[in-house]
Amino acid sequence: MNKEKISILITNFNKEKFIEECILSCLSQNYNNLEIIIVDNSSTDKSMSKIKKYSNELFIIKKKRDSLYSPKNQIDCLIEAFKKSTGNIILLLDGDDYFLPNKASHIKGIFLKNNNLDVVFDVPRILSNNKFARLKIKKKYNKNIWPTTIPTSGISFKRAFFENCLEFNLFDSYPTLEIDFRLNFFAQRIQRKFLIIKENLTIYRKVNDGIMSNVNFFSYNWWKKRLQAHYFIFDIYKENKIEYKKNYDFYLTIIIVWLLNKIIK
Repeated sequence: MNKEKISILITNFNKEKFIEECILSCLSQNYNNLEIIIVDNSSTDKSMSKIKKYSNELFIIKKKRDSLYSPKNQIDCLIEAFKKSTGNIILLLDGDDYFLPNKASHIKGIFLKNNNLDVVFDVPRILSNNKFARLKIKKKYNKNIWPTTIPTSGISFKRAFFENCLEFNLFDSYPTLEIDFRLNFFAQRIQRKFLIIKENLTIYRKVNDGIMSNVNFFSYNWWKKRLQAHYFIFDIYKENKIEYKKNYDFYLTIIIVWLLNKIIK
């Protein structure tokens, strides 16, 4: 009996220190019907020389950095990889993270047992300064606003889910807004056919050059990004014809961004 194909989509930009471990974790999966697609976003380090070592086992795509914003570049890379993929189940992976050997088979088993699911989020372990820690999942104070945001490498979904994301223009605006927030929001607040599991399947590496590394909590950039997230949420609710009213969090964010603008200027 043939197993259903699973596609692993890897995005990489200047992750030469970690990309080989990332690739090997995919090749070491105990699920044998895998398609591994890696998109290198014009790395300037030695990433490509390491990626090419596995050219017989990967589908490699080279893509230019068309945006000034790293989140938008990552989104473009994932869309490119998705278009090349053929699997019905998609696993996302950042170039500095890695999977445990049973990730693909375990995710496949969950989808098999729960046919109504579109998305499975697995809560990764954090690797920082050679130490492991559990990612803390915060209880959201307002379930109508913010989703529980699982990092990109902990997101797996059926093909139709991402096709719906493209249909609803989930990635067209707000170039500084990360893909993990977008996917978490769409799955948890719009489609609502998801499951968050706590099994240890993914290692999420916390590094100083990550997309969010230059955004300190409660800084000006943090509040600006929060405001963009609010506008994004409004747009998606409107696109899906769901009534949604602006709330105190939105107005508070507006005021703080306005005040910080005044101070900076």
